[in-house]
Amino acid sequence: MLGILVPISLFLGAFAMIFGIRYLSNKEKMAMIERGIDPGVQRATPKPFLSLKFGLLFMGLGVGLLVALFTVRGVFGSDMTNGEISQSVAVYFGCIGIFGGLGLIISYVIEKKWLDQEGLK
Repeated sequence: MLGILVPISLFLGAFAMIFGIRYLSNKEKMAMIERGIDPGVQRATPKPFLSLKFGLLFMGLGVGLLVALFTVRGVFGSDMTNGEISQSVAVYFGCIGIFGGLGLIISYVIEKKWLDQEGLK
């Protein structure tokens, strides 16, 4: 009985989500029309530092993976037990988070410096 309820509830949930998104989008467009705004024209905000941000993020993730690899190989060696494998997974996730965040912080510092030089903020 439970095996058939899962696909049915997933289908109903997906349908309700899509219906809700379309309903709210239509309601938003109607409110824009009432205020005299053309809903077809959406202003795209320029994001000049998006590629820098993603580039530094992925570089940080790559450096984090390399540091984690060298750390795990140096600490645990090549013959690991089951407990050591679970600890090495924690090292990998920790290094990915730390170095990915470091890449985003570097991106922020570069953007802030550029905006201060241009006098935009």
